[in-house]
Amino acid sequence: MSGNDAIQIRWHGRGGQGAKTAAGMVAEVAVAAGKNAQAAPEYGAEREGAPIKAYTRISDEPIRVHDAIYFPNAIVVLDETLLASEDVEEGLTEDGILVVNTKRSPGEIRDQLGIKGRTIYTIDATGIALEEIGRPIPNTVMIGALLSVTGAAEVKKIEENIHKKFGAKLSEGMLKGNITAVKRASEEIKSE
Repeated sequence: MSGNDAIQIRWHGRGGQGAKTAAGMVAEVAVAAGKNAQAAPEYGAEREGAPIKAYTRISDEPIRVHDAIYFPNAIVVLDETLLASEDVEEGLTEDGILVVNTKRSPGEIRDQLGIKGRTIYTIDATGIALEEIGRPIPNTVMIGALLSVTGAAEVKKIEENIHKKFGAKLSEGMLKGNITAVKRASEEIKSE
């Protein structure tokens, strides 16, 4: 995997928020778009609500590493309470981006974490998820936000993946809600 074309994403969430699923879906969408990709979860205590990490690598070149991502150029935080208890920004590259699920502004997150440089994005993913799918699971919203700021894959590809992966499991209303949530993410994300 070469450095310049690669996107290395570290996901921070809590068990039950869909970080593992999101990491995998982004990798699947990248592969469908003709790229090389991999995803892997990292668990601590395997229970709902416990902090977890997941990783996604996307590259035009073959990926030959299979370890954790220590120097991500994109970090996605599904639960803002992790900002106070985990070093979520650890290893973020100088040109990296941080995407946080929060009602707060990017400037407030920058001040809280003391981050210089880098680009910070915020979005109320939980609020959008509640409005569109009726459940506080922010993963599809955060996928939409990430894809809109990185260009790693087209949002249309994630819509296709949602249908493929969950078509038989979710009601038509839930499918439409998830797709609308992904679209709203690209419209409602804020940056600094």
